Amino acid sequence: MTSRVQPNPIRAVYFDVGETLIDEATEYGTWADWLGVPRHTFSAVFGQVIAQGRDYREVFQHFQPGFDLAAERRRRAETGLAEHFNGRDLYPDVRACLTGLRAAGYFVGVAGNQTARAGRLLHELNLDVDLIATSDDWGAEKPSAAFFDALIASAGCPAAEIVYVGDRLDNDILPARQAGLTTVFIRRGPWGYFYANQSEVEQAHIRIDSLAELPMRLKDIASR
Repeated sequence: MTSRVQPNPIRAVYFDVGETLIDEATEYGTWADWLGVPRHTFSAVFGQVIAQGRDYREVFQHFQPGFDLAAERRRRAETGLAEHFNGRDLYPDVRACLTGLRAAGYFVGVAGNQTARAGRLLHELNLDVDLIATSDDWGAEKPSAAFFDALIASAGCPAAEIVYVGDRLDNDILPARQAGLTTVFIRRGPWGYFYANQSEVEQAHIRIDSLAELPMRLKDIASR
């Protein structure tokens, strides 16, 4: 008789940052102000670019051709308007989810395409996590395999025992799945609502509307 192969247990849960943990509406509004365009106009163009499957950074080119995001970030910092977020920008379900997962024994990490400054701001939020890392820290950005290789190395367990939670298919779900991780798609923010209607979203192992759902859904994985 052939014995049944038991699935690997989930030991680590990692979270994307923008629109997974942090509501980025304030920061994008600040960029609209910096460019001197109405916030609703910036949002409309932003949505159009996403719907067309293009890189969000192209939004800036619509308003200022030749726009250099890194250079403009430095200019903002020099004028005292550097990127900023705080606890008010956390989605309301974040803290309870992170604390609950750690209490349940999971290794909890935060890892996304963020600047070193954003990494410092994340540390200042006093999140109940084991690790915070940014693409600047690792010298690799999603969706590259190098980013997920670094993530797996930081977890200290095999890819099959790691979950990655994100709102995007292109940067989060598809490359994380390619790296061997279990993927959780959360429907919120501009990408989340756009991708929720795409057939590719079914490639995510789990789909949720709130982080409040996550702990129980992880138990479902363990029981399969």
